[in-house]
Amino acid sequence: MKRIFRPLYISLVFAFALSSCGSQKMISTPVENIDNLPLKTTPVAENDLKRWSHLDLVKDTIPGMSVDKAYKELIKGKKGKKVIVGIVDSGVDINHEDLKAVIWTNPKEIAGNGIDDDKNGYIDDIHGWNFLGDAVHEQLEMTRIVKKGPGTPEYDKAKAQLDEEIKGLTPQKQQLDFILNAEKTIADYLKKNDFTLEEVKAIQSDETGVKQAKAMFTQILSKSSKAEFDAQIEEFKDYVYSQINYNLNVDFDGRKIVGDNPDDLNDTKYGNNNVVGPDPKEAKHGTHVAGIVAQVRGNNLGGDGVTNNAQIMTIRAVPNGDEYDKDIALGIRYAVDNGAKVINGSFGKYYSQHKEWVMDAIKYAESKDVLVVIAAGNESYDLDVTNKYPNDTYDGSPEYAKNVLIIGALSPSYGSKVVADFSNYGKNNVDIYAPGDEIYATTPLNTYEFLQGTSMASPNVAGVAALIRSYYPKLTAVQVKQIIMESGTPLKNQVVIGEDKHKADFADASKSGRIVNAYNALLLAAKMAKK
Repeated sequence: MKRIFRPLYISLVFAFALSSCGSQKMISTPVENIDNLPLKTTPVAENDLKRWSHLDLVKDTIPGMSVDKAYKELIKGKKGKKVIVGIVDSGVDINHEDLKAVIWTNPKEIAGNGIDDDKNGYIDDIHGWNFLGDAVHEQLEMTRIVKKGPGTPEYDKAKAQLDEEIKGLTPQKQQLDFILNAEKTIADYLKKNDFTLEEVKAIQSDETGVKQAKAMFTQILSKSSKAEFDAQIEEFKDYVYSQINYNLNVDFDGRKIVGDNPDDLNDTKYGNNNVVGPDPKEAKHGTHVAGIVAQVRGNNLGGDGVTNNAQIMTIRAVPNGDEYDKDIALGIRYAVDNGAKVINGSFGKYYSQHKEWVMDAIKYAESKDVLVVIAAGNESYDLDVTNKYPNDTYDGSPEYAKNVLIIGALSPSYGSKVVADFSNYGKNNVDIYAPGDEIYATTPLNTYEFLQGTSMASPNVAGVAALIRSYYPKLTAVQVKQIIMESGTPLKNQVVIGEDKHKADFADASKSGRIVNAYNALLLAAKMAKK
């Protein structure tokens, strides 16, 4: 899926460059009252922003999941059952200070003896399995299709899109070079790399290049510190060069180091047990996802996870590029066979050469009572029109499995912009929405960051699912899906969605027309468990 950037000052630079619940009964606030709530007109305070996904729409006028309310009024004093949550992602920093206490350990495996003690086909899989081995970077699926050549299914479509993507990348590369050259000009003039707004304003020069660079960085540093700019430009540089060197490069072979045949599902003797991956920094996405689900609550470190009873099983299967269907299919099966009751999939793509392998794995998960939660995607597409892989239905066909939830992303702004501006949507192919914009959670090497994407919305829902399965373990995966969809808060207002940013009824942006509510979900779970 597309990475999400929020570089305010980089946007300014581009513009510059181009121009030069008493008794417990289920309480769901009436829809008409919700839609008449006063909207937030002031910025969300940073402490609230760090946990906005846990706040309450009625109390805080922020479209959170009422997690804090659930803990205070429904969970406090209760002892739940541990639930294994499989994180199929880029890897997880299992040594992170706010995660190491919640990392799953395989009870049937003896660490470091080089023997497959539990006979599951994976040697020393103590905390999960790394299906990527030492690979980090990958092509996009359309690039792989083009590399295989004419005659490959969807070749013409993939070739046209790849050419268009490469063409669109050229001005981004030019913009990046413009920014970096301006930065070097200022650094050379001041003879220092870490400069301030005051130092830039004080520059006196008649050279055109210096004057342009001064004007640019006067704008930039009036909106941010140099350190913030450095972090943003580094991320943007990584994005551009990853596209050029790996994602869109038909000559790149990221799979060679893995050593398997990605088109042979029976070739399973590959990967290793290093679930962090070769570079902890490359496990940023998966570490953040894991933290949203289960970072330790109430320890004054970073944020709080949604669930207090999760064990995180790591399946490293998502590279910097598009994931292989084989890795996803085997990763889902691994999680199911080793006890996961919830699997989170914060990944996706728009071409798939072996989608049936993933479909079969999801159906296998359904047969073993495992819920699979999947991010809807970040391209503002209508998934009723465009297939995203994986999903539980393609081309308008009936759902092939009943254990899948497809999650769209919310922003913290209640009102017409409550749907995150990047989120995919779909009356039939997105099930429900959850917080996914500006989510604060764990990142590698004992750090914490705000990240955004449906990749962040999905684990919020996986966390709610784990909560339900912890306190009501007899409920099935299908029942948990039903509970999450039916107990969500319905909204009547119109929202802005789509690539063209049109307005539509929120009820038409997903199958449920609701936003996830953990408090209501636990109330409905209690009611359903008594039947």
